[in-house]
Amino acid sequence: MSEVAAIKHRKPHRSPRRILKGLAFLAICGGIMSIIVYSPLFTLQRVVLQGNTYLNDEDILTSGRLHRGEPLFQLETDEVTQNLMKDLRIESAVVRRRLPDTLEIELTERIPVATIACDYGYLDFDRQGKVIGSYKYLRKMPIPLITGVKMHDMYIGDDNADSRVAKVLEFLSQIDGDALNYLSEVNVTNPEAVMAYTNQAVQIRLGNFDRWDEKAKLTSDFLLNLPNARHQIEYVDFSYTAPFIRLKEKLADPEIKVKDGAQ
Repeated sequence: MSEVAAIKHRKPHRSPRRILKGLAFLAICGGIMSIIVYSPLFTLQRVVLQGNTYLNDEDILTSGRLHRGEPLFQLETDEVTQNLMKDLRIESAVVRRRLPDTLEIELTERIPVATIACDYGYLDFDRQGKVIGSYKYLRKMPIPLITGVKMHDMYIGDDNADSRVAKVLEFLSQIDGDALNYLSEVNVTNPEAVMAYTNQAVQIRLGNFDRWDEKAKLTSDFLLNLPNARHQIEYVDFSYTAPFIRLKEKLADPEIKVKDGAQ
């Protein structure tokens, strides 16, 4: 029994040659990994964006703190995502590597849906009511201007607290992006008689904030069909459950006629 116990407690003998072979193997693996990591073949050369409308490659490189030519395997995708999320123009981001030299980034942008006057100029709001842009002079943007209200002490990154503005942003966020380009203004001076206007000065009477989702759908459909309208429209009224369209009269006085040969 004593011999058996001695055998159990005897430490296994390790050959120095096996140890050297193991160290050599680890060194070779480390060298191969170093070659792969620092090889010019596996460096960031391209950024492939998905879901972007306003942001381009250079915007992403700046926001993500990325540099072309840096080793692709040294990029921490979670860190790049966190850097991108600090950009107020980005609502969400998913970052993936694609060998040998590409970074794929799937974005959801904060799209401006309305502009509102403020103390020092104008503010752009996204659908969630966050200020994502500010400027001194009104720009030509394919988004409507909300009138009848003015924002005070608000800056980029702030969130809207005005209930009327919140309802309009909710309304605009449900309108098709192409249709939104035809809308120039939404006036909330009277919350019981909200008015919207197209780029061709066609009035859209929305009434109060009741049936808001339904009115947004009607407005979106109307705006998309407006370019193909066969008659000139003076206004549409969506404040009632039965929508009403009033056409423009060609002549204010039917007795007035253009003289023959008039230029």
